[in-house]
Amino acid sequence: MSYSGAILDVDGTVVRGETLLPGAADGLAALDSRSIPKLFVSNNPTKAPPAYAEKLGAAGVEADPEQIITAGTSTVAYLEREHPGQTVFLVGESGVREQLTEAGFEVRIGGHEEGDGDAAASDADVAVVSIDRAFDYETLTRASRTIRAGDLPIVGTDPDAVIPAPGGDVPGSGAMIAAVSGTAERDPDAVLGKPHPITRALALDRLGCAPEDCLVVGDRLDTDIALGADAGMTTVLVRSGVTDDARLARSDVTPDYVVDDLSGIEGLLDGEERDPPRDP
Repeated sequence: MSYSGAILDVDGTVVRGETLLPGAADGLAALDSRSIPKLFVSNNPTKAPPAYAEKLGAAGVEADPEQIITAGTSTVAYLEREHPGQTVFLVGESGVREQLTEAGFEVRIGGHEEGDGDAAASDADVAVVSIDRAFDYETLTRASRTIRAGDLPIVGTDPDAVIPAPGGDVPGSGAMIAAVSGTAERDPDAVLGKPHPITRALALDRLGCAPEDCLVVGDRLDTDIALGADAGMTTVLVRSGVTDDARLARSDVTPDYVVDDLSGIEGLLDGEERDPPRDP
């Protein structure tokens, strides 16, 4: 089958930290040699596309910011659609705050650095929760009180509870979202990034292709594979990230193909048969 576009996860599929993963260069070259447009779609909300292009460049992958969509991109798009002009109470890092302020949102910070305590968020209209590597009990207390007092909708930037890191997986946005929504005693109104439909729509629009003509490659079943499976895309799981055969066997989400790393897509692009998912 021929493809008109490819959506590629980044962390765990192309790179781990700043290091290019084995097989990634071959897989990217296979797409380039067949003139299949690539779009890198990451659930990392802390870096805007230009910064993510630098991250990929440091690993030896050339990518234009227009070839990158992050959870920050989809969060801004969602807020512009559902909460235009509203003030945001943010549990998250400076990279997320910068993306929100650049999009024109007033932001109140839910961590320690605001200085004037809970009063700083009294005019907030919506809460955004994201990864925060300084997250602690004080942050959680302020967030739950602010959300309860203002009956604020909760918007998560992405669902990733853990993210790949060179020394082992570390907590991601999903962990903070679970803590904040749990103490606020209400479910998030939306969790952006993959596999949220707004992210899929942004990606397909950027690639200019129909779902059935698009290839999706990633290491996560509940985000990368679900993004494509829900829309009829061809989905490929790589074992170079967080998913092993045991997790695959337990999952309700089934990829079309499973390969060891990104280089495994070359045979698929050439029409060779690939083993479907199987029990370990």
